[in-house]
Amino acid sequence: QVQLVESGGGLVQAGGSLRLSCAASGSIFNINSMGWYRQALGKQRDLVAIISSGGSTHCADSVKGRLTISRDNAKNTLYLQMNSLKPEDTAVYYCAAHSNWRDYWGQGTQVTVSS
Repeated sequence: QVQLVESGGGLVQAGGSLRLSCAASGSIFNINSMGWYRQALGKQRDLVAIISSGGSTHCADSVKGRLTISRDNAKNTLYLQMNSLKPEDTAVYYCAAHSNWRDYWGQGTQVTVSS
């Protein structure tokens, strides 16, 4: 089992910044990649950014240049640095860990960007 706990969400004005953190614990040696996803009210959950165990990253086109994913393996923590935030970035942000057998999800953290 893998446990994921997100933190760092909140209310910010457009153009502002936030950094989300996701602390992982448990059987993390089985994890191949980790990612951030977001779900706006009434919409499906979408990929924001993902990082492999080797450090390769991929970001959605809508966030490239503004949101950056990174990980600190020593701290078992995943980060999402969010800059130049827009109202359309408002959503619940979820951390996920992917193994060969299943996906693990955190409880989510709300990010609200006011115009």
